[in-house]
Amino acid sequence: MKQIKENTSRRSFLKTGMVIAGGVVATGLLKPFNGVVFAAKEPKGDGPWYGIGIDIEKCIGCGRCAKSCKKENDVPMEPFFFRSWVEQYTIKNNGEVKVESPNGGLDGFTQTVPQEEIFKSFFVPKMCNHCSKSPCVQVCPVGATYESPDGVVLVDDKYCIGCKYCVQACPYGCRFLNPEKKVVDKCTLCYHRIKKGLKPACFETCPTGARIFGDLRDKEGELVNFIRDHTCMVLKPNLNTGSKLFYNALSMEVR
Repeated sequence: MKQIKENTSRRSFLKTGMVIAGGVVATGLLKPFNGVVFAAKEPKGDGPWYGIGIDIEKCIGCGRCAKSCKKENDVPMEPFFFRSWVEQYTIKNNGEVKVESPNGGLDGFTQTVPQEEIFKSFFVPKMCNHCSKSPCVQVCPVGATYESPDGVVLVDDKYCIGCKYCVQACPYGCRFLNPEKKVVDKCTLCYHRIKKGLKPACFETCPTGARIFGDLRDKEGELVNFIRDHTCMVLKPNLNTGSKLFYNALSMEVR
């Protein structure tokens, strides 16, 4: 009898174990249902809980997202200071992976690998993952980094002491010390815009619709439909950060 109980338990686990640590599974099995399985736990409340979707198959590496982000948020124009940037991944026939991001993709890309050596190549936009269990929030000694009620991770300039603990804690490399303000800078999802009902600048200027911004609580909204209809995953799911940046067509080479 005990053995039968164990087997039943295992079968139940296999049927329901759809969640991958820190990520999301949206397979064909979920399509008939009005919902998506998220590993990031939705907080209590009735307001929006913002998330992001990026369709790698649609990104053309034009760099408009990085350019509009800098202009909208007064980010220093020098290289290495980016709230949003694009990386080009080139997989060679011999299995070697080459990652390039000249000036954050601000000026577009030129392929540096001979065509005959390329197995495949694609672009991956990067930005803050606005995690629900953000390591950066946890390590800030003065509470300058925090998560807003609607799920956006922000930095309060008035409290930040520039210690850079959060810069080191972010596993996605999304933070930097602003050389002019001497405080930590990062993507805010253009919080000043979304509070007015506008899209973040990088989403507004994407010419191919590769970026999707929306409310994860809105089960019929554009973002949830995007996750439902595609095989979406998050970066570094093993870290269990509760990332709310979901990629379609995320290749195993992306880090």
